[in-house]
Amino acid sequence: HWSNLNMQELEYIIQGICYKTVVLCILAVAQPKHTSQSPALCRILGSPEFPMLSKEGDVTIGGAFTIHTKISEPPLSFTDTPPPLTCSSMNLIDFHFAQTMIFAIEEINNSSSLLPNMSIGYRIYDSCGLTLSSMRAVMALMNGQERTVGKTCSGQSAVHAIIGASDSSSTIVMSRSTGAFQIPVISHLATCACLSNRKEFPSFFRTIPSDFYQSRALAQLVKYFGWTWVGAVRSDNAYGNNGMATFVEAAGVEGVCIEYSEAILWNNPREKIARVVEVISRASSKVVVAFLSQWEMAVLLEEALAQNLTGLQWVGSESWITIDRLATRRSSAVLSGTLGFAISKSKIPGLREFLLRFWETTFSCRFSSQEEKDSGPRQSQCSGSERLEEISNPFTDTSELRFSINVYKAVYAVAHSIHDLLTCRHGEGQDVNFTMKSGERVYFDENGDPTAIYELVNWQRDQAGETVFVTVGNYNASLPNGDKFAMNGIQIVWAGNTLKRPRSVCSDSCLPGFRQSEIKGMPVCCFSCIPCAAGEISNLTDSAKCTQCSLEYWSNGDKSRCVPKVVEFLSFDETMGILLAAISMVGACLTIVVSLVFFCFRETPIVKASNSELSFLLLFSLTLCFLCSLNFIGRPSEWSCMLRHTAFGITFALCMSCVLAKTIAVVIAFQATMPGNTVPQCSIPLQRISVFSCTLLQVVICVLWLALAPSVPFRNTAHATEKVILECDVGSAIGFWAVLGYIGLLALLCFVLAFLARKLPDNFNEAKFISFSMLIFCAVWITFIPAYVSSPGKFTVAVEIFAILASSFGLLFCIFGPKCYIIFLKPERNTKKHIMGKGHAKSQ
Repeated sequence: HWSNLNMQELEYIIQGICYKTVVLCILAVAQPKHTSQSPALCRILGSPEFPMLSKEGDVTIGGAFTIHTKISEPPLSFTDTPPPLTCSSMNLIDFHFAQTMIFAIEEINNSSSLLPNMSIGYRIYDSCGLTLSSMRAVMALMNGQERTVGKTCSGQSAVHAIIGASDSSSTIVMSRSTGAFQIPVISHLATCACLSNRKEFPSFFRTIPSDFYQSRALAQLVKYFGWTWVGAVRSDNAYGNNGMATFVEAAGVEGVCIEYSEAILWNNPREKIARVVEVISRASSKVVVAFLSQWEMAVLLEEALAQNLTGLQWVGSESWITIDRLATRRSSAVLSGTLGFAISKSKIPGLREFLLRFWETTFSCRFSSQEEKDSGPRQSQCSGSERLEEISNPFTDTSELRFSINVYKAVYAVAHSIHDLLTCRHGEGQDVNFTMKSGERVYFDENGDPTAIYELVNWQRDQAGETVFVTVGNYNASLPNGDKFAMNGIQIVWAGNTLKRPRSVCSDSCLPGFRQSEIKGMPVCCFSCIPCAAGEISNLTDSAKCTQCSLEYWSNGDKSRCVPKVVEFLSFDETMGILLAAISMVGACLTIVVSLVFFCFRETPIVKASNSELSFLLLFSLTLCFLCSLNFIGRPSEWSCMLRHTAFGITFALCMSCVLAKTIAVVIAFQATMPGNTVPQCSIPLQRISVFSCTLLQVVICVLWLALAPSVPFRNTAHATEKVILECDVGSAIGFWAVLGYIGLLALLCFVLAFLARKLPDNFNEAKFISFSMLIFCAVWITFIPAYVSSPGKFTVAVEIFAILASSFGLLFCIFGPKCYIIFLKPERNTKKHIMGKGHAKSQ
């Protein structure tokens, strides 16, 4: 009833018809012709038809192995029945797998604990290593070999499980065909991560780890040895393409860049293989990651030998890294020092004896011991090459069973699954979990994968010059990230059979103190090294960025670490501090000397005329002014910060008060002596009161400043990035400028009064000297303001000290210099008559 179907149902029906049509076509092309020969070894090895080993049993397990590696496709005329496909080029390794499967089945059949009273049969097909023949094999395993189409279908498969195939592409074809019928496929060599997809391959299992783990292990391996610039070659099939895609993704996470990525197949024309080898030889990377099957690696190796491709470090995948036929003396020129992950080796008790018996029975010969040789031969000696030309007998080699053990596990997994099902051990589910005779535990995760455990293998030479596979490390994906990869301490031999590890980087490493800078248009592994900026560091090799030091730290000379910033302040140990301190002491000493001079000549007219009491008080204040500048030198502390500005303010206020009192006294004195003037003479108490009151006001300002917002030590990190300026924070800017403003006000009053009294009649008019000293004082402090604001660090303090010293020296020299000049050099002028002058006498 087509009218009742929707479009989706019609699509499913059409897809099913197409699928069955394709299957019938494949069967027609691939079906071998019937033979009446018995399944003897001659049929397996020499027949042009698809070979098959079989044995009946209560339960049948299918097998598909690449017993031959080449297949000739017959011409199709579409008029006659197609001739059978012909397979050639014997692959003794997979024949070994097939015999291992038979050995495991026979061992189980002889077991009294596993599937007792039940026999297991087998049907083993040759897939010839191609998807076409693999499809034929799986269809034959599911449906049998009958070529006629019956009217009824039993609905039962010819086999209960299939072991195989020996490559990922063939296994994908088989699993897609069997998945719809829930026939388990357990592969011993298919590692493609794509097969872990339970939606596409619901009945697939494997006893070899997925490339999901191997690819990541390879990426961690090249990163571990510092190879950030590598080349890549892969098989152009599901195994190589999926494995390399995962490797490239994982390598990017590890910071490893791929210079080139080439794909080959074993049956590609030689020109293509030669082009790939040329790409490898021209590349700048010195490490090649080869995600190849043993067949692709074999053809690549031949071309590499032909082009003399040497000096490269090869990193291989598990498919070829332990293949004996690749590790020859001839290939060591190219592959010496090769590294790669291999399946852990194991042993199967009794397998070697089984293989020897099979060989002896088939060829009617015997592998004799030394005692049997001495007693005389009973049968002809087995040479190991009976009808197997150019094969050196790897068939009986069971020294390192890295892949055969996977076939052995697969057979036992099927047997345990059936056993558990029959005994209802796991209910409706079939969670296979058992322990081998060797103690190894076998189980599958939710994706049908086993635990990924690898050995890191290194190709080294023994004393005889033969290549041996030495285990130098391990990788266990079940462990935490930091513990997955571990070396065992054995010395690694590198490319060229040397002990020096090769370097493979696009750019040389950036040393500490530099950072990486990407080069436009290049991978991230190609970079230039840029020095870190001032105040930034990088303490690791190949740092991606520089780290900013904290506020209290600065980068050292090579910018590799942060060191405490230089603390800057004006100290007594540096030249500037010593010079300023010396000048301050010289000024104080000069002032004391002048005081002594005045004291010694206190009875002379010149000293009496200058108001000796105010002069001594002024000299005292000047001494304090010189000495207070010392408080600005040295490491700022809490006390020194509070003292320096207040002491400076009070001493200068006292100094200016004395000068102001002297100026007022001069003006009043001359005004009082003029004819007709009734202004009273200036008294000493009035002078003292004026000095005290003017100084007291400054003391009040300083006390308020200290009480409300005192000056405190401050670590200034903003003004200079490379150093910490240790200075005194004024606390209150209003208090600071109020102190300076008050001193300036007193100085301005002194200057105005002295300027007005500069022309009073006297040979020694002190007002004009005070006027000149105030002019110097005001000029110094007016210049101080912009210099103070703009000077950085310790120079701010130096400017302030210079202003104090300059103004103090100005007062000392201008007011007391002329008096000392008369006292010492012009004593004849140190008389009352000369000091009073003619003009004053006339006014008298």
